[in-house]
Amino acid sequence: MLEIKGLTKRYRNTPVVDNVSFTVRPGEITGYLGPNGSGKSTTVKMITGLLEPTAGHVFLDGANIRDNLVAFKSRLGYVPEEAILYSYLTGLEYLQLIGRLRGLSENVLNARADRLLRLFLLHPHRYSPISAYSKGMRQRILISAALLHNPDVLILDEPLSGMDVTSAQLFQHLLADLARSGKTILYISHVLEVVEKVCARVIIIHKGNILADDSVDNLRGLMNRPSLVDIFSELTEERDLTVVASEIVSAITS
Repeated sequence: MLEIKGLTKRYRNTPVVDNVSFTVRPGEITGYLGPNGSGKSTTVKMITGLLEPTAGHVFLDGANIRDNLVAFKSRLGYVPEEAILYSYLTGLEYLQLIGRLRGLSENVLNARADRLLRLFLLHPHRYSPISAYSKGMRQRILISAALLHNPDVLILDEPLSGMDVTSAQLFQHLLADLARSGKTILYISHVLEVVEKVCARVIIIHKGNILADDSVDNLRGLMNRPSLVDIFSELTEERDLTVVASEIVSAITS
């Protein structure tokens, strides 16, 4: 189980994330949502060990991750929001690099890389440089790399970015299978329709504070709203969007 306790990050004494606490349980997909600037990315960077918190701790199975970051990262699969890849490498070379850094044996690495490239429809392009890949292909390579060492914890930040409809549908089925296999999954996305389909529970953060932490069904009942999109808007949007849309049209036509 991944436990986030009192996580805080301040810049010049201004909190970007303020005393955030929640758990991500094995076998469950937890959605982490918020508008731009809400503190999502900062939270994720602290959970993955990329950023040191001002206060608070992250625990995996009861152990503070900062006591042994190397051990924690060996159990972590992470798809970042921005695809930072060695674009001069081929897709196969990139997976081989990641697998070696993860300590996989050559036999296991090559077998897994070959299967993942085939299953993500990248095998015909395995010898092409990543610089020639589309955005969707790059996302599939990132996901393959995150899964390569069979991690216990998956943190997926906007993983569907640039994907076509078929790849996105495959990924939704994949998430469900990974959860059934006992993985601990934190899913960050702006695509609320997908979050509503795949997540057992959602956490909504706004201005560095958690506003909601519950199942989608419970939130629908509590807030008397038919969809996660409506719940999200109710909790985080401070303007009447229909009025704003009308004013934009007025601004360009007057």
